[in-house]
Amino acid sequence: MRIALITDVWTPLINGVVTTLENTVRILREKGHVVLVLSPDMFPGLPCPTYPEIRLSLFPWRKVTRILDNYRPDAVHIANEGPMGWAGRFFCWKRGKGFTSAYHTRLPEYIRLRFPVPLRASYAFFRWFHKPSKAVMTASPELMEELRSLGFSSLKLWSRGVDTGLFRPRSKDYLDAPRPISMFMGRVAVEKNIEDFLHLDIPGTKYVVGDGPAFVKLKGAYPDVRFVGAKRGEELAAHLAAADVFVFPSTTDTFGLVLLEAMACGVPVAAYPVTGPQSVVVHGQTGWLSDDLGEAVHRALPLSPQACRSHAEIYSWERCTEQFLGNLHLLNMHGLDD
Repeated sequence: MRIALITDVWTPLINGVVTTLENTVRILREKGHVVLVLSPDMFPGLPCPTYPEIRLSLFPWRKVTRILDNYRPDAVHIANEGPMGWAGRFFCWKRGKGFTSAYHTRLPEYIRLRFPVPLRASYAFFRWFHKPSKAVMTASPELMEELRSLGFSSLKLWSRGVDTGLFRPRSKDYLDAPRPISMFMGRVAVEKNIEDFLHLDIPGTKYVVGDGPAFVKLKGAYPDVRFVGAKRGEELAAHLAAADVFVFPSTTDTFGLVLLEAMACGVPVAAYPVTGPQSVVVHGQTGWLSDDLGEAVHRALPLSPQACRSHAEIYSWERCTEQFLGNLHLLNMHGLDD
């Protein structure tokens, strides 16, 4: 099958969306499918306001249309709602093609945290964007029900996976700091609600692994917290596996891929009882969910590392990719809907 994947985020950016897309594309190609990735690095662009690591493609419509006309895909998937997503949506409308899309990120909430835009208006806009989609893929049944209650339709499940070879239990000696070590890993930005973690009066040492626009400000404001910056690959996995508890203060993540990565390392999770963690964490077994984040940390610490690992092993990128394939809308060889 010839698949066109259109995305506003791609490598070298580090986040859950990019990790999901990279692994999906890798396995699709291993299975013999031909995948064309249309990403911002192929177009001139500008840094996204408040998130400069993301490049917003400038006027990609004509080039996207030309590339897809030549490629003649059997299926088109639009990963995001940015300029590249709009260009893909325009192509499908212009050529009479069906497409699938995904709801990876709570952009209405992210926008509201930065600008005085009502959530109702943002959600109306995103409903309109996804309305023509033949399948709006979501990471969990909980998120699916939430979006359905907000008026979204054609919702399909597309779960997530974890690389259990990279993310595995390792020596705690990798980090030399007073125990227990409580760790947050992810983008250091306002939407991650990291200060709820940093404010906690808990024993041991706090670590923040990651980078982002709030990094310098928070590092200066919390000198007792160890901010180690962004890590990749083995170094990232070694940091994570050396923690005693993974603290996830976000209330806006749609899934929280880092939760699976922590559990695969045998590290229990402390989080709020909201959609992302509720979809991933087995309360009382692989983590603790509470409106009191300090209590969640205390309760999560003694939980079984093996239970965490066993639960994470349920999630595979192969199974995730099979779901993705099953959700795609196929086009016939003439470029029209079957």
